Amino acid sequence: MGASGSKARGLWPFTSAAGGGGSEAAGAEQALVRPRTRAVPPFVFTRRGSMFYDEDGDLAHEFYEETIITKNGQKRAKLRRVHKNLIPQGIVKLDHPRIHVDFPVILYEV
Repeated sequence: MGASGSKARGLWPFTSAAGGGGSEAAGAEQALVRPRTRAVPPFVFTRRGSMFYDEDGDLAHEFYEETIITKNGQKRAKLRRVHKNLIPQGIVKLDHPRIHVDFPVILYEV
């Protein structure tokens, strides 16, 4: 799989102070690098939005404008995708918390 999340940066926020399985040398090395911090919850409450606002305040994934092209005396309408003057949606609060992608847990359903 791809390198995503905190493992790609060399940080592992879900380690516990008690150890618990895994290599003890890696845990000791991380303990030397980072001082004790508060426990990180395994849940994600927000995400980056994938939609954009246009100049009129409309929200959508993509925006198109209709252009009229005259070819051989015939008028033809064509849709052109708009790339300029779009504002990203920003941070979106999730309806239900999700489990963080780097949290070491196995989900099992019978």
